[in-house]
Amino acid sequence: MAPVTQLPCDCNGICRACKVKPAEAKKLTCKTCATQWHVDCLSCRPETMEEVVEWECPDCSSLHRDLPVAHEKTLPEGAGDLIAAIRAIEADGSLSDMEKAKKRQWLLSGKAVLEEGEEKRREGDGSNILDILNGTLKCSFCLELLERPVTTPCGHNFCLKCFKKWVGQGKKTCAKCRAVIPSDVASGIRINSAVVNAIRAAKASKASSTAGETWRVYQFVHNQDRPDRAYTTERAKRKGKANAASGRIFVTVPQDHFGPITAENDPLRNQGVLVGECWADRFECRQWGAHFPHISGIAGQSKRGAQSVVLSGGYIDDEDHGEWFIYTGSGGRDLKGNKRTSKEQSFDQTFVKSNLALKVSCLKGYPVRVLRSHKDKHSPYAPREGIRYDGIYRIEKCWAKQGMQGFKVCRYLFVRCENEPAPWTSDDHGDRPRRLPELQELEEAVTVIERQEDPSWGYDEQDTCWRWMKPPPPSNWRVRRIDSEETERSWKIIKKSKNISISESLLRGLKCLICGQVMASPVTTPCGHNFCKTCLEGTFAGVPFLRERTRGGRSLRSQKNARICPACPTNISDFLQNVQINRELMTLINSLKEEAEQKRNSEDLTGENSSGDKMEEVETVVEEDGEDTDSDEEE
Repeated sequence: MAPVTQLPCDCNGICRACKVKPAEAKKLTCKTCATQWHVDCLSCRPETMEEVVEWECPDCSSLHRDLPVAHEKTLPEGAGDLIAAIRAIEADGSLSDMEKAKKRQWLLSGKAVLEEGEEKRREGDGSNILDILNGTLKCSFCLELLERPVTTPCGHNFCLKCFKKWVGQGKKTCAKCRAVIPSDVASGIRINSAVVNAIRAAKASKASSTAGETWRVYQFVHNQDRPDRAYTTERAKRKGKANAASGRIFVTVPQDHFGPITAENDPLRNQGVLVGECWADRFECRQWGAHFPHISGIAGQSKRGAQSVVLSGGYIDDEDHGEWFIYTGSGGRDLKGNKRTSKEQSFDQTFVKSNLALKVSCLKGYPVRVLRSHKDKHSPYAPREGIRYDGIYRIEKCWAKQGMQGFKVCRYLFVRCENEPAPWTSDDHGDRPRRLPELQELEEAVTVIERQEDPSWGYDEQDTCWRWMKPPPPSNWRVRRIDSEETERSWKIIKKSKNISISESLLRGLKCLICGQVMASPVTTPCGHNFCKTCLEGTFAGVPFLRERTRGGRSLRSQKNARICPACPTNISDFLQNVQINRELMTLINSLKEEAEQKRNSEDLTGENSSGDKMEEVETVVEEDGEDTDSDEEE
C-alpha cells in the first residue's frame, strides 16, 4: 500500500518516503516545479502518457490539496504566489524550454522576480559593458556574474565559493570539460585579479553613468602612473635596493600614524594610498607609509597600539577568509645564529611587544592597515606577486591557545571595516557592519579578551561610512615634509588624462605580461597570471621538456626541466604540456575591442572625445595647463 505521506526524491535521486533509489522508469517529473517523484509512493498515479506529460506533483496540483503532504508545512508564506508565477511561465508560449527552465530556477532559488525592464537591462543587446560581461563571464554553477573569479588550468572560470564547494565534495575534474584538476591547483588556487578589475570597473562605470557623473575609479595604480623611484642616491643606484635608508618617502605621515593614508598626506598624487595598490617589496611599501618595518609583520608600539600588519603565511595557524581572518602573533621561535629562518616554534608566545600592541588596538578599537604578501601560498586572497594594500581592519577579539606545533600562540580576529571595496570582489561599495563569525577554537582558548568600550573607529549610520568616532591618538614622531621641487617633478608624471572610454580602460588591464599588448589567445597559468599563448610558448621555445642525465657512462632516469612562470617563481612545466586558451576571456576581449572601435568611430564622426568634450577644447586646456609635452612623450 502506498504511504499516505508523499515526499519527492532528493538531489541524489533517493525517494524520501521509502528511502529507495528508484529506476528512471519509475520516476515522474512535475511539469511545474520540475521535481522528481517515485511512482510507487504516489497515492494517485497517471494512467495515460498524456497525463504523464501534463502531470503535476501533489504540491502544485489543486486536485491533491486534501492529501497530507509532510514538507508542505515548511513552505514559506506566499507559496501559492510562487506556484502561480511558475504556471504563468509554463503558459508563456513565447519562451523556449531553456528560457522557461532558467526562469523556474530563478524563482525557486528564493530570489526576487525580475521585472521586465530590469531583465532586459540585464540581458541587454551588448551595447553596455556590463551586459557584455554578463554574457561572457558567468559561473557555470550559480549562473551569475563571477564573484571572486578563479581560473582552472583548462581555461574555465568559476566563483571561488562555487569552486571550493565543488572541490570539497571530492570532485577532481573541471565541471565544464571534465579535465583533471591537479591537487596543488585545487588547494592553492588564487583569484584572477584581471577579471575582478574588469567587472568592478564595468559596475562603477554603469553606476556613475546612471548618476550622471564622469566615470573615474581607482582600483590600483599602474606602474606607468607612479612617480620616479625613491632610491635616488648614486650608491643606491649602483647597489639596487641594498641601501634602504636612502629611500625617499612620498607621504607626509609619521611612522605611528593610525588609519588610512588620505589625499591630505599625499602631496604628489593627491589621492592617498588606495585599496588594491601593489608594490614590488616592502621597501616600496614603506615609501608610501602603508607599512614601515622592513622585516617584521607587525608595525606598532606596546603602549600605543598597532598601525599595520602584513599577512605572509609565516605561521601555519593563520586562517584567511578575505573579509575576516585569524592572525597569529609574533614570537615563539629561536632566531639566533643559523636559525634565523626557522619556522618551527620552540616556546610559547605571550602578550608582549608587538603582540601587546595588537591587544591594545583590540581594546581601543583602532583601525589597522592590512597588507597581503604573495608569500602566503595557502590563501586564495593573496596577490600573485609583490605586496598589496587591502584596506582597514579592526581587531574584535584576541585570545591565547595551544597551536598546531604544540606551543601556546596569541590569536587575533580581524574584521574588515573599509569604505572601499576589497580587491578580490567586484562590488562597487565598501563594507557594512557584519556579524562576527562563530569560532569553535574559542572553546579551547586559555584567555579571551574582548573590547568593552565603544571602538575608536566605527560606522556612522548617518553618513554611511567608516570614520573616527573618537579623536585618533596623537603622534610621537616628527612628520617629514616633502619639498616643492619633488612635488613639481612628480606631478607631471601622475597628471595624465584619463578621459578614455570604459572599454579601452578595461583593455588596458587585460594586457599580456610579456609583450605588453592586449592579449591574443589569452591563457591563464595555475599561478593566476595571464599571457598570450604565443608569447608564453615562445618564452620556452627550444627548451626540452626532459633532460637526459648520465653519470660515469651510465644513463640515469630523465628529469623534467623546470619552466618558471615569467611573472613569478612558480614551475609551470606541467601546464605547458597542454596549454588551454581561456575562451571566456578571449570572448570578452573581442567584445571590448568591438565596443571600443564603435566608440572611436562615433567620436570621429561627432568630433568629440570619450568624455563628451570636443577635441579642440581638450587641446586648448592642455596648452593652458602648461604641461611639458616633450616629457610626456618620453614617458
